[in-house]
Amino acid sequence: MDTIRIFGVPMDLGQTRRGVDMGPSAVRYAGLQERLERLGYEVHDGGNITVPQPEQVREGLPQPQSVPLESAHCLLEVAQVCQHIYEQTQACLEAHERVIFLGGDHSISIGTVAGIARREPIGLLWIDAHGDYNTPDTTPSGNIHGMSVSTLLGSGAEELVNIGYTGPKLKPEQVVMIGIRDLDNLERERLRESGVMVFTMRQVDELGMATVIRLALDHLRGYHALHVSLDLDGLDPEVAPGVGTPVPGGLSYREAHLLMEILADSGKVRSLDIVEINPILDHQNSTGKLAVELAASLFGQRIF
Repeated sequence: MDTIRIFGVPMDLGQTRRGVDMGPSAVRYAGLQERLERLGYEVHDGGNITVPQPEQVREGLPQPQSVPLESAHCLLEVAQVCQHIYEQTQACLEAHERVIFLGGDHSISIGTVAGIARREPIGLLWIDAHGDYNTPDTTPSGNIHGMSVSTLLGSGAEELVNIGYTGPKLKPEQVVMIGIRDLDNLERERLRESGVMVFTMRQVDELGMATVIRLALDHLRGYHALHVSLDLDGLDPEVAPGVGTPVPGGLSYREAHLLMEILADSGKVRSLDIVEINPILDHQNSTGKLAVELAASLFGQRIF
């Protein structure tokens, strides 16, 4: 029997809109563990990674050396949390467990991907409305959740680039983005030149989700393990209203499930992030429930 371990990361330090720190509770309340157990997994909840509250930040911590505070808010605190995530991920890999991290904002992926990629080269599926490809030099906001992919590829504050071990965690050809539809100007130019495979919503519309995800899997065919980083704002706000940075025109309910179902068929998915759920903005926890449904599809639930 395969084992899945769940960790919560109640962090909203990587952005400025409060509420995504309650995301782990929303997904747990929606029944994630019970749903996965019904699929035949042995599921253990590892509790929450300790995260300082925004009101506590920078107390007793040195100032960052690599970038000004205004260009990467809460840098040292985010780095500290991501290091703890990295360590937990390593422990799960040593125990041959699959792992799900419940965010929190998308900056948690700096720790999760670093941990998963430590053992072997992986393919990363980045499902998001946003590219998260800013750096402290290009960011219009200073929010670290908008720098995650760039950081994992080695561009950014050294405190984050060097989580777990020194240097980049991925090469551009290891990353596929799906659902992209909202990019900052400088971020757009960097992403065009990056070598990352990007499927915008226009391409999803024109090609269809089945073609998109099969092209993505073909692109990543050389990797034995895949990590899925699911930002719920990748879906349309009509089906996922409880997110911090909603963007109209996203993935439909069935497109998202089909994406997860075809990924499940690949047999390569070992780990998952579920991020950016904001229960304050949700309707009767509908986004938390949707996250559970998508996780179930990713880990093998079938219609027939």
